[in-house]
Amino acid sequence: MTITGFAGVGGIGFVVLAIVINAVYLRAGLPLPTSGHSLEETTASLASVRDKLRAPSVVAPLTWLFLTVFAGGLLAALWRGAGETDAWALVGFAGVLMQNATFMVVEALRFGMAAAAAHGRGSVAGLWVTSNVLFGFNQAFLAIALLGFTAAGTGVDAIPGWHAVLGYASAVLLFFSSMASPYNADGASRVAFAGLLGWLGWATWIVVYSVALLGGGVFP
Repeated sequence: MTITGFAGVGGIGFVVLAIVINAVYLRAGLPLPTSGHSLEETTASLASVRDKLRAPSVVAPLTWLFLTVFAGGLLAALWRGAGETDAWALVGFAGVLMQNATFMVVEALRFGMAAAAAHGRGSVAGLWVTSNVLFGFNQAFLAIALLGFTAAGTGVDAIPGWHAVLGYASAVLLFFSSMASPYNADGASRVAFAGLLGWLGWATWIVVYSVALLGGGVFP
C-alpha cells in the first residue's frame, strides 16, 4: 500500500477511534469542558471516573498516530513543487502536529484532575481551568489544519467546491470557538455548539479526504 493509501486508512481510523473514545468517556461520566457544572459537581464526577479513564486512554495514542499518518500522506499527495500550494500544505501539516501535542497534554490533565479529586481536592480548580482553556485553544490548531490543507487542495484542484466550503466553514467555527476559550475557563460556554459543529465538520472533512486518498482520484 502506498503512503496515500495508509493516509486514507489513518484518517478514517482517527475519526472512528475519536468517536468511540469520546462515547466511552461520556458513558463513564467524565465531565466535559463545556458541561457548565459547578466545581463541586465536577470534582465529584472526576473522583468517580478515575479508574474508568485508563481503558479508553490506552488506545488514545493510536488517534495521534492515525492523524499524523493521514496528514503526512495528504502532504505528500498535495505536494507539487509549487511554492504557494506547498506552503499551504505545510501549514495544514503543522496544525495537525500542534493539535496532537496539545491534546496529549489535555489527556494527561484528565488523569491529574481525577487524582486530585480523589485525594487533594484543593488543586482541582486550577487543573480544571487549565484543561478547559487548553481544550478550547486546541481548536485553533484544528482550524489551522483545515485552512492549510483546504487551501492546498483547492490550489491543485484536488477537492470539489463543496469540500472546500466545508473545510473553510469548519475552520471559522473552530477558530471562533477557540477565541472564546478564556470565557469558558469555568466550563460554561455559550459558543460550545459552534465548536461542536466545527468538530463534526472537521471529522467529515477528514473522511472525505481519506476516501479520495484511498480511491486515487487526482492524487498521484
